[in-house]
Amino acid sequence: MPTMYDADAQELIEKAAAELKKIPEIKPPEWAAFAKTGMHKQRPPAKNDWWYLRAASVLRTVYRLGPVGVSKLRTKYGGKKNRGVKKEHFFKGSGNILRKVLQQLEKAGFVKFTEKGIHKGRIVTPKGKSFLDKIASQALGQNPSKSLEKAPEHQVAEIKKEHKEAKTAEQPNGNP
Repeated sequence: MPTMYDADAQELIEKAAAELKKIPEIKPPEWAAFAKTGMHKQRPPAKNDWWYLRAASVLRTVYRLGPVGVSKLRTKYGGKKNRGVKKEHFFKGSGNILRKVLQQLEKAGFVKFTEKGIHKGRIVTPKGKSFLDKIASQALGQNPSKSLEKAPEHQVAEIKKEHKEAKTAEQPNGNP
């Protein structure tokens, strides 16, 4: 089954944003139409559905980097500010937007807060992983459950056998 890493990032984010629009917990606040996404920007985003694109992008980033906090996400979504004749400087992205997006993703059950040793932040839940992996398989044009249904029984047995052999080959010494 394809994972999020197999799909094109931009296509995955756009399809995930379309799916996130259907979830009632994730919706832009009233002020989102007027807010810039960071100090380095001159204007608010031109797209009306930018909140969902940012939420999908944050979900993908948390999946890749987790555990991750608002500060690290602010750095990721920052950029260079044009200061006229002065040199450009890097400025972080908006923390309020990222915090609200993370809270909404948490309410929807896609991310959760955790502490792993000295690292603390948000990680993707199994629900969030399956959400992104399903979208990745759609983006790649595959639906694994339907492909097995259409195949004859002897091919299904061969596919399952190959899958089982691949799993045991990944594990050292054949131990789980």
